[in-house]
Amino acid sequence: MRPKISMTRFVIAVLALTAILNMSGCGQEAGYKPKVGVVYIVHGGFDEYSEAALWDSTLQIFSHDPNSIVQKMVMWNPKMWPRVLQFGNAPKEIGKYSFEIERIGGTDPAMPIIKSQLADLRVRLEARQAQLGVEFVVDYAGWIDPNPAQLADPKKIYNPANGKGSPMTWCGNETETGWDNCNPERYNTDGVIERMLKSGVDTIVAIDLTTSGVRFAKSFDVIRESRALIAQYNAANNSQVNLHWLNDPTDLMEESYPVKPANWTYSLGAPEEDNRVPLEGRPNPVSEDPLLATVHVDGIQQRFNNDIPAAKTGVLLINHSLRHHNQYFDPKVDDTLILNQNIKEQLLANNPGMQAENIVGGWMGLKEINPQIKITPRSKSQLERTRRMRGENLGHAYLYESDEQLPGDEWGYRYWEALEQLKNNGVEHIVVAFPQIMVDSVLNLVEVHNQIGKEIGYKNWLFIDTPDFDNYPGIGHPFADYWGVWVTKECPVPGKPEATEPCCFEMKGCANGQPYPPKRLAPVTKARNDLDPSLAYDISPFGHLGYSPERGLPDDNVAVQAQYKGTWAMWQTPNLDERVVDLLSKHIVSHVESSDIPPARTQQ
Repeated sequence: MRPKISMTRFVIAVLALTAILNMSGCGQEAGYKPKVGVVYIVHGGFDEYSEAALWDSTLQIFSHDPNSIVQKMVMWNPKMWPRVLQFGNAPKEIGKYSFEIERIGGTDPAMPIIKSQLADLRVRLEARQAQLGVEFVVDYAGWIDPNPAQLADPKKIYNPANGKGSPMTWCGNETETGWDNCNPERYNTDGVIERMLKSGVDTIVAIDLTTSGVRFAKSFDVIRESRALIAQYNAANNSQVNLHWLNDPTDLMEESYPVKPANWTYSLGAPEEDNRVPLEGRPNPVSEDPLLATVHVDGIQQRFNNDIPAAKTGVLLINHSLRHHNQYFDPKVDDTLILNQNIKEQLLANNPGMQAENIVGGWMGLKEINPQIKITPRSKSQLERTRRMRGENLGHAYLYESDEQLPGDEWGYRYWEALEQLKNNGVEHIVVAFPQIMVDSVLNLVEVHNQIGKEIGYKNWLFIDTPDFDNYPGIGHPFADYWGVWVTKECPVPGKPEATEPCCFEMKGCANGQPYPPKRLAPVTKARNDLDPSLAYDISPFGHLGYSPERGLPDDNVAVQAQYKGTWAMWQTPNLDERVVDLLSKHIVSHVESSDIPPARTQQ
């Protein structure tokens, strides 16, 4: 007769056996390896210019801001879709990008380079899978992208918010031929994050080189949208997938984000209530990595003039800033200053004789107040683009959580002020670098060249006598006749206000008697917009800095007055430098090695 087993002893035995099974790995597949999603976040952009590409890019830009007028009134309103390219500065962008893309041969190289980096990163990480005991799923996500499937959440654009409106299916004017090969359902597709979740990832690691790895609101848009999708997935599937952003490992931007009004974004103006989180102790390991500075330093040194000593060589580190009001949570400028300083220290260490005062930073211009502008119900601001600020509005270089405080010392110049300072310091060669850029695009290949050219001239460009037909097919250089190729080209005839004739965009003046610079077209009581011809600059042989028309005409063959008499060049972007993938893989592998990655789902 077998002895009886009490119910208490039976329950204890079952619990003990369950614990042993769990400790030995039973309950999940034998040989289970955590699946790690890796998202390489980039800015993105179209490869070839077209109305369709610019339309989609414009819509994608506004899709990140739920408070924008485009998202509220246009995105899911078929009657408004034909008007998308009339909003914001789209008319300017049409003129600018069409010129820039044509100048480099019709195709922007940025995304092909990024896709090559992605392929190298995938190979590099897959080679470490066995050692790390994980399986990697690697992809990239763009803040904007011509392929909606490479966005974090393309269905966010397709599906009307709150169910109001029509799914976004625009493919061009239906009364005409529409856009070639356009799929009206292109946004009704799984994006990068949804594909990773369906593949069964246990965790997602994001690493960002949108602007050279510095933290930025655009990257944060991708992070927030990704985390929102992940939260929905976890709630529906009883899972615990999470996302780690390696550029912001302590989630400073999340914790610092303004709380009132609810769903605040920069387009609402200053927030009513802000979470003020100190920056101290909240590092960005990616952008602070000395290797990132090194690849830029090497690119700068490649563009030194061998005939000019280090003591007479200057370096301008030009960068973009942030959107007005985003300083409440965005440390982009602060991160950029650390990267700038790392570059400066390496340059001084590598080049004995180089002077610290000749390595400076510069930011773009921004709108200024015109007190004569009349405030109306439809126009409540007196801000406008000005010639003094080069017609620009990308210069909100405000430090994190500051009251619109700009950087100080050598990092606080506008780029034309920095060039003036270097000229006055007596430098004979200037290298202009844009450390927030990691790959070639129309921005550095054309736009910045023209911004610098209007200040210190195109004949001073180091390569003016050696045409570059690889980058600039058929013409050999990046320079426009004048910068502001998008502005209105017709100006009123003096004494005949109803008649027009070509505006004058030449410093030496024009035969028709039109003044240079052109007079403003907008009444002084109304804000001047992007297209006003008074905001265009001649790309002259030796530039505007140091020249005064009151002292005589410029000379096409020699610098006059106090114009810059040296040479200048743009730095070499990192592009396919293998150290970029070294940087990415190092930080990804380090995170995986230091992390415990449990299964996000119960294994059957």
